[in-house]
Amino acid sequence: MITLTEIAASKMKAMLLNKEETGVRAAVRGGGCSGFTYKLEFDNQSTGDRVITDKGVDIYVDTKSFLYLMGTQIDYVDGLNQSGFSFVNPNAKRTCGCGESFSV
Repeated sequence: MITLTEIAASKMKAMLLNKEETGVRAAVRGGGCSGFTYKLEFDNQSTGDRVITDKGVDIYVDTKSFLYLMGTQIDYVDGLNQSGFSFVNPNAKRTCGCGESFSV
């Protein structure tokens, strides 16, 4: 299961109002300083996607990414040093300093 914090869901809903896409795609791609990077973008459901609805937001995840993202919580951080969506992933064994890449 992938979950959203209240603030992340609120931000996503507000951003989706002006989009043609119906939800948000959460994915994992190879790369980054720790091995894998997170990807978050507006998208529509594709064949084979797992669809998770949390707090009124549809999250689309391909099968491979789902294995790495199970149990992850997506948050929204708005601070002096960082603003944007962040992933809290219990499967990550190591993360980089910026929090945008991880290894398992």
